[in-house]
Amino acid sequence: MIRHRLLPLVVSVPVLVAACGGAASPSSPTTSAPTASGPAASDSGQQASVIPVIVSSRQVPGKNRFVFSFLDPKTNLPAASPDRKASVAFIAPGETQPGPATEATFVWAIEGSRGDYVANVELGAPGDWKAVFITEAPGKPQEAIGVGFQVAESSPTIAIGSPAPATDNPTIASAGSVDHVSTDPKPDPTFYEQTVKEALAAKEPFVLVFATPAFCQSAQCGPTLDRIKAVAADSPDNVKFINVEPYQLTFTDGRLQPVLDANNQLQPVDAVNTWGILTEPWVFTVDATGVVRGSFEGVVGEDELKAAVAEIAKS
Repeated sequence: MIRHRLLPLVVSVPVLVAACGGAASPSSPTTSAPTASGPAASDSGQQASVIPVIVSSRQVPGKNRFVFSFLDPKTNLPAASPDRKASVAFIAPGETQPGPATEATFVWAIEGSRGDYVANVELGAPGDWKAVFITEAPGKPQEAIGVGFQVAESSPTIAIGSPAPATDNPTIASAGSVDHVSTDPKPDPTFYEQTVKEALAAKEPFVLVFATPAFCQSAQCGPTLDRIKAVAADSPDNVKFINVEPYQLTFTDGRLQPVLDANNQLQPVDAVNTWGILTEPWVFTVDATGVVRGSFEGVVGEDELKAAVAEIAKS
């Protein structure tokens, strides 16, 4: 099996393009032609107020949970916020105009500090696509900003509707104590009582979290895990929650520390490779029949997660 390193959720800013294909510099983004479904944006060539960043690690044909955010072009700091509206439309390969726009939901990645937008969309054949982000800040005119991206033929990540792999993960029983299996400063011990293999064998619905509060490359693992712990506290008793530290760790000098490779890099555990995740944190929901019903990369909103838990609780 090919091993891969997990990547930060925001690796780089994509090249910006006008909606009809003209190039623009990432350091001075320009607004594009408006979508047919929205009001007129600023004239083409005017500097845009934000830089869109596609957060999702890979898009494939079919249904996609499309995650994106915005950066301030002057400071390179996060510019997404609950009061900034955002939607996204797409221009397929060979086309010149975007299709209908899908409204996106803002979700805090780090409460009060950094957030992303989530849009559930459907994409077509693999190839070079363009996303047109329609955004409007309070008291400001609407803008439409185009970004080129690729739809890949497939993704290594276990897909929704696929059987969940029967992977192993350290538990309190196997390691001796919760501080030997979790870097969470305030761990919920119930998240470390069971392996994925055991949950599947018991035919129990479960939520699988790949998150490491201490060594997270995106800085979002701790906040995401805290949100999931809060949802778990009010979830049906038949739904189990399992957190897996995505990197190889060893308990040394009284705490968990990473096992680095020859290049001084973090190394993913076998479950990361088996589930095919590309970034962290990542959350899956699995029903009682062992089928993956939800997949959430990077951020997951409370309402979104509650709905996913309710779905598998009925299985």
